[in-house]
Amino acid sequence: MEIVSIQVHKRETSGKGANRRLRAAGKVPGIFYGPNQTQALNLELEQKEFGKKLGVLEGSHLIQFESEAADLKGRMVLLREVQSHPVTGDVLHADFYEVDLTERLRVAVALHFVGKPAGVTEGGILQPILREVEVECLPTEIPEFIEVDVSPLGIHEAVHLSDLKLPEGVTAVGDGAQPLVTVLPPTVEETKPVEAAEAAPVEGAPAEGAAPAPGAEAAPAAEAKGKAAGGETKGKRGGGEG
Repeated sequence: MEIVSIQVHKRETSGKGANRRLRAAGKVPGIFYGPNQTQALNLELEQKEFGKKLGVLEGSHLIQFESEAADLKGRMVLLREVQSHPVTGDVLHADFYEVDLTERLRVAVALHFVGKPAGVTEGGILQPILREVEVECLPTEIPEFIEVDVSPLGIHEAVHLSDLKLPEGVTAVGDGAQPLVTVLPPTVEETKPVEAAEAAPVEGAPAEGAAPAPGAEAAPAAEAKGKAAGGETKGKRGGGEG
């Protein structure tokens, strides 16, 4: 794999206030430590160079220090942790861990899914489950990424950790049955039953076209006749009083 070189300097000051001043000056405060270090060393890097060389990397990459300080120059390290601002994304702090090139170590490597799954052609949805896996290898053998061919996958099928094709000297760490990516079945919208064109008749109401019940027409007529008779009676009483 390609080794990334970056310029680092010793940092004489520490603390929140000093680190804020470093960031304001366009620098990234960091720390360097490892199994062969009796104590951690404070260092600083240029913000622009950090973003250009390390900010674009994925997974784990071997990094070589360039420095005027003898105890930093040529050191081989891994970027263990990066703290970033939650809003701006600016790098706030970086941790570098020294590695021994002759000893195997465990690192995370990114997965790249390639190909169009057969299940997607049938309407399925490609669903990555893991974006990176842990592997064990020498520092000089760390893969930049691991390619995963998903084109044979049908619906409900998956690629598992044990299916990975790894470079020589690199072994996967974890349960071989762990799925890495699968193809989900197509999403089917639930269809509602078609509503009846006409509402059911109200209980007690006559059905359309049915003959009226006996006496149904006579009642309004009788009511009208009663009203008329009442009017005549009232008129006669009024004339008597006059």
